[in-house]
Amino acid sequence: MSNPLLLFWYRLFGTEPARRAPRWRVPMATSRNASATIFLVMRRMRVPLIVLIVIFAITTLGLTLIPGQDAQGRPWRMGFFDAFYVMSYTGSTIGFGEIPYPFTYNQRMWLTISIYLTVVGWAYAIGSLLALLQERGFRQALALQHFTRKVDRMREPFLLIVGYGRTGELLARSLDALGRRFVVIDSDDERINDLDMDSYRADVPGLVADAGDPGHLAVAGLDLPSCEGVLALTDDDQANLAVVQATALLRPDLLVISRAVSPTTAERMRAFGTPTVVNPFDRFGDHLRVALRAPASCQLMTWLESGPGARLPPRGSPPSKGHWVICGYGRFGREVTQDLRAEGLDVTVVEPEDVAEHGPDTVVGYGYEPGVLTRAGIERAAGFVAGTDNDTTNLSLIASARRANPTLFVAARQNKAASAPLFAAVQVDSTLVPADVVAREVYALLATPLMWRFLREVPRHDDAWAAAIVDRLTLLCGERLQAVWKVRLTATEAPALTMWLAEGGARLGDLLRNPDDRDEPLHAVPLLLARAAGGGDEAGFVLAPNDDVVLAPDDELLLVGWPSARRLLDATLLVDATREYVVHGRYVPSSWVWRKLSRRTT
Repeated sequence: MSNPLLLFWYRLFGTEPARRAPRWRVPMATSRNASATIFLVMRRMRVPLIVLIVIFAITTLGLTLIPGQDAQGRPWRMGFFDAFYVMSYTGSTIGFGEIPYPFTYNQRMWLTISIYLTVVGWAYAIGSLLALLQERGFRQALALQHFTRKVDRMREPFLLIVGYGRTGELLARSLDALGRRFVVIDSDDERINDLDMDSYRADVPGLVADAGDPGHLAVAGLDLPSCEGVLALTDDDQANLAVVQATALLRPDLLVISRAVSPTTAERMRAFGTPTVVNPFDRFGDHLRVALRAPASCQLMTWLESGPGARLPPRGSPPSKGHWVICGYGRFGREVTQDLRAEGLDVTVVEPEDVAEHGPDTVVGYGYEPGVLTRAGIERAAGFVAGTDNDTTNLSLIASARRANPTLFVAARQNKAASAPLFAAVQVDSTLVPADVVAREVYALLATPLMWRFLREVPRHDDAWAAAIVDRLTLLCGERLQAVWKVRLTATEAPALTMWLAEGGARLGDLLRNPDDRDEPLHAVPLLLARAAGGGDEAGFVLAPNDDVVLAPDDELLLVGWPSARRLLDATLLVDATREYVVHGRYVPSSWVWRKLSRRTT
């Protein structure tokens, strides 16, 4: 900004809007790139424009100095305006003619020279402009400016998604189905291009940038009051840690959810506030432990985490006794080994020779090599885990293990979405797709926090209890999960129930009657009742409440059922006449005219 003219225009137009005051100062380099693209054009085009201006100035001055002749043959000199006008249409190759009088030979000679000079000047200027349009830096600055404008125009609450890989894409589609707005940052320009090509209900701003830079987070709207949360979903734990740190220091009031596969990184994240850290390996291990003890509970959790429209997963039957063989003792293998041994199972780990950690229950070698799985006891094993970070290797391990023991329960780690048909073809009993696990966990947290609470409580109940809930849901919804929603019994969201709840004795079964026929129940299953007086404690939650549970003001209900049942329940919550019919079976006139007529007849 050393040029005085550029500095003047920057001070005039490059100031920050006065509508909001950031709580911290954005780095100058980032803010300039976001709001001063025009100054980048002026800097790049300064020399071509100066050359063009000098050419026009010299040629215009020459026309004013070379004398001409009027109609009577008297000497005549062209004024500056006429000379500039002639050079303008001549330099642009329009050619209106010689005005106001025919030129002399001297004037025509000078004009001929001027034509070639202006052609060279225009060619130089246009070539420089085209070269500028092809520069990566200019395109990035232009995209950043366009992105910033779209983010600043967002008035509704939005989430900031960092990382548009498989996890980010799955979560974005789920959020879009819920009508939630979001902004995306990713360091890969191809992923942002995919974002632009995806069909979402609303326009989704996307930025190619390093989210570890706080300035990029600020440009993405981190400092805006409408930003309601940050989701760090990249495959790099260190990048996610940087996002968590920046958000915790700059906006400690925001919801932060992060992906992390390293326990050490997860602890470093928790040192900054209270972020929710999702570890896909840890969650798979927890699900496996639940499946060992209660297959129906694992089936229920997986189904509800998948969201509306998900098909009922098969109820697995992993062996709760016997020997297990695990190939791949990385972070995933260690987590699964610890969980299996915590359940009292015998585990043998197969690892190559170059791995430093070799315990007494470790067989050195590659699982697909001849004799390695035999030394690990694969013939007598009940379960097998292929947990390397390479899908081709995992498929080879599964084939070798199945050849040695066809009755094995096989769990495998799928690293790439493109490998899904291959893992389905080999009929793996339990598959870990880290991106899907993280997306389901984050969706359960964001869609309805009560669902997250319910899923945390499911493993504490026996398998028969979970099987009964699965049977109720399948009887109601079929093989695909229907709508999931939350109801708050407050004066704002349920005004028709205020007096009924205050009187006491408001039964849940009475509330869940069909407004069209109160003798028929609504097609909805209550999964959780959150008591207003519970304060977040376990005593304040009732899982799978029955019809005799008495409701109280400000209670919250988590329901699963048909979308039509949600609309019918809304009528009960909002309309007094509907409430009277559903609860007491009385027909109450709802319009003013009918109320007046009913009073006269009585």
